[in-house]
Amino acid sequence: MKNIVIDSDDIAKFFYERLIQSGFVPSEEETLIIADIAFDYLLSIGIIEEIDDE
Repeated sequence: MKNIVIDSDDIAKFFYERLIQSGFVPSEEETLIIADIAFDYLLSIGIIEEIDDE
């Protein structure tokens, strides 16, 4: 099975680009909040699991 790394900063960048394409102008803070919500959603439905790299 292939491991996939999902970073909330990558999610934020993706959402920011898509929102701009759709005519919205989100702030950096708004985009980070949306990314955190998306990440939390993926965790809550079991699509991903959070791994501590420390």
